[in-house]
Amino acid sequence: MSETTTYSGGCHCGAVRYRVKMKLERVAACNCSICSKTGTLLAFAPAADFELLGGQEALSDYQFGKRKIHHLFCSRCGIRSFARGAQPDGTPMVAVNVRCLEGVDVASIPVRPFDGKSLPVD
Repeated sequence: MSETTTYSGGCHCGAVRYRVKMKLERVAACNCSICSKTGTLLAFAPAADFELLGGQEALSDYQFGKRKIHHLFCSRCGIRSFARGAQPDGTPMVAVNVRCLEGVDVASIPVRPFDGKSLPVD
């Protein structure tokens, strides 16, 4: 079982930088239209364990479907390094693109498929 660790991450150009505390035991490979096209691998953390260090002004927001998740991306390099939303009970959470974390070997983390494609969009 992995321990809670603090990771640093961000976009490709370095404008967006953050720190997140989480257990990185597995990642989710969602098959929804946006995740499958971008190759995103996700891990989730409570919003209280996420700190945006820089780049708020560089972030652009994209929403689709139910418009409950803020798919944030760097307006300079286009990288989607994290998203903001809420758990089913309403607790704020952050979905981190594990491919954007420094020093993480994504090939060593078990991948769990998630069927986001079949979720209702209304």
